[in-house]
Amino acid sequence: MQAPSFNLCILALLGYSTKIDVNLFKKCLEQTLLKHPRFSSLLVVNDKKRGKCSWRRTRVDLESHVYVPDLEPDMENPDGFVEDFTTGLSRIPLDYAKPLWEVHILNVKTSDANSVVIFKIHHSMGDGVSMISLVLACSKKLSDPESLPVMPSKKQAQTQKQKPCGVVGLMKRLFVAFWMIIVVILNTLIDSALFVATILFLKDSKTPIKGGRRVDRAPKRFVHRILSLDDVKLVKNAMNVSINDVVLGVTEAGLTRYLNRTYVDTTQNHRENGAQVMKKTRALPRHLRLRSAVVFNLRPTPTIEDLAEIMEKEKELNGVWGNLVAIVLLPMTIALQDDPLSYVRRAKATMDRKKLSLESKVVFTALKLLIKLFGIKTAAAVTSAVFRNTTFGFSNVAGPQEEISLFGHPLCYIAPSVHGFPKH
Repeated sequence: MQAPSFNLCILALLGYSTKIDVNLFKKCLEQTLLKHPRFSSLLVVNDKKRGKCSWRRTRVDLESHVYVPDLEPDMENPDGFVEDFTTGLSRIPLDYAKPLWEVHILNVKTSDANSVVIFKIHHSMGDGVSMISLVLACSKKLSDPESLPVMPSKKQAQTQKQKPCGVVGLMKRLFVAFWMIIVVILNTLIDSALFVATILFLKDSKTPIKGGRRVDRAPKRFVHRILSLDDVKLVKNAMNVSINDVVLGVTEAGLTRYLNRTYVDTTQNHRENGAQVMKKTRALPRHLRLRSAVVFNLRPTPTIEDLAEIMEKEKELNGVWGNLVAIVLLPMTIALQDDPLSYVRRAKATMDRKKLSLESKVVFTALKLLIKLFGIKTAAAVTSAVFRNTTFGFSNVAGPQEEISLFGHPLCYIAPSVHGFPKH
């Protein structure tokens, strides 16, 4: 993704609980981001035909990266203004003559924050995990301004000591292990075949949420909503599932209800007792093919201490930064359920099935091979076909676990999104 052909940009909205002191914000940027190699380098095209690029250090003029529009603080609809402003940024390409990032400071009070800062960063600068690690490396705990925050980490499953078993027990374990290998191989073959079919011809069903032709050039709207993680954890703990299972289940439930409400508005003429009657019909089509292209990180999360040291001493990255992501196709089941928890159970079954597949590693290896053999433009065309033939994208990144200050100001929320399509 370190090439202009991957015309993907990250738009991250940072909500702050105080008004932004512009001079302090710029000073903090100079002490942190400007010392990071990616934020002080130009993306240089070495081989235009194959799309090979490299990074070249340059002197950064902070004033050409930080924008502070003069705004009316008591505007009538600040939330709508921020959404419109973000949408406008998505239509303006980044300038490749300077490092591929910019900051827009909006000192306007919204329903969720007292000010908003929008970062626009080309995706070649790094993936979501790299970016959130950098955010945490630039931040401090509110409770202890001298300390770095704690990095989110996966809880390790507790391993129980295996009791000695006889020949029968050993045979059972060998059989289970052999069966799991067979299942993983079969799932990987099926998922890989479906991925190739999606690139070539397999498209999702036409629905009101499926983008049409030239969707990459259609204007986009950027909207964020803050949900209670406590509610998600309540369902997670009660059902013994993961947070991702709950979020996926809620997404399926929301899409099902939205599509059902959209299709139910159709009416049909019926004749009852000789009279013409107009009746609404529940016309949600069955067997809709609706899939999400899920993008997730394959690289081990860089530590905050490593990134902080990189910026403090202006060291090189040495492989701890960049884009190391994979794409998998996640089928979404659109069907009304009487029990709301059925959506979560079904989501867990889908996720468990995907965990028994090496689709992500196969796709990553194939894309890497395509880039090596045919160049970045071919890989961009393949990636574009996947997103064009599926309905939407899905990704998440774990954020800070405690209240933090970022660039000298207390942070309320982080709302990242991605816009753009790979060019080919």
